[in-house]
Amino acid sequence: MLIDTPTPRTTTAAPRRRHDDAPDTAALFARLASLEDGPERDAVRDELVTAWLPMAHRIAGRFRDRGESIEDLRQVAALGLVKAIDRFDPGRGAFESYAVPTITGEVKRHFRDRMWALRVPRRVQELRNKVRVARRELTQNPGSPEPSVADIAAHTGLTEEEVAAGMEALESFSTLSLDAELSADDDGYSLADTLGASDASYDVVVDRESAKEGLRRLPERERAILYMRFFEDMTQSRIADRLGISQMHVSRLISRSCARVRAEVMGQRTGRCGTGGHSATA
Repeated sequence: MLIDTPTPRTTTAAPRRRHDDAPDTAALFARLASLEDGPERDAVRDELVTAWLPMAHRIAGRFRDRGESIEDLRQVAALGLVKAIDRFDPGRGAFESYAVPTITGEVKRHFRDRMWALRVPRRVQELRNKVRVARRELTQNPGSPEPSVADIAAHTGLTEEEVAAGMEALESFSTLSLDAELSADDDGYSLADTLGASDASYDVVVDRESAKEGLRRLPERERAILYMRFFEDMTQSRIADRLGISQMHVSRLISRSCARVRAEVMGQRTGRCGTGGHSATA
């Protein structure tokens, strides 16, 4: 039994570029290098940007799903492309080899400088990156234990204090909402519940110390009236009965004493002083 075997065909593979979006723009770059600043050079530059923009968008796509919109990433990559075109020397090789790291670096700088919820010093950002890379390298083998601060310091050549700063920065890329729950129990609490509040008692201490000297210079009877009213919480009528004077006179003395003390504390500015349900203007 004979079986027909198809004769194999010989095909010639067409040469492929490194990427489908890598246009042949050598002539444009040569022309750009020969032109002085002006409308013609700007037109050639714009043509180059248009030709290479798909590559810039492809590079931007590598950084999607990292907390930044793809539209913004494409804008940053386009900026990197413009910088690459302006700085490229046609005599030093292919443009793509120069543009890819330039555009990638621009996008990475965007994340480093703009995407932190809090402004972090450049030195701390660099420490964070070194620590992150070291942890990945030290745990790349299955079963590798979590490296200690000393392990990372030995691996990177950093001090343990620098490693600690870098590790802290690893957790500081984004902020935590004050309403974020910190406990899954029924008695759960939020971050806001752990924050302290201003203590009004400090203001009372400051006010008392400020008024102390003025009170000492008051006549003895007026000091006694203020003490009975504000420290013993006596009414003006009771104070009047104890001193054998009218309630109206007590009110005037309280108002006058408060105005005098306030004037000394506030730089001779008079105002109002509450008298426990009554206010009198000096």
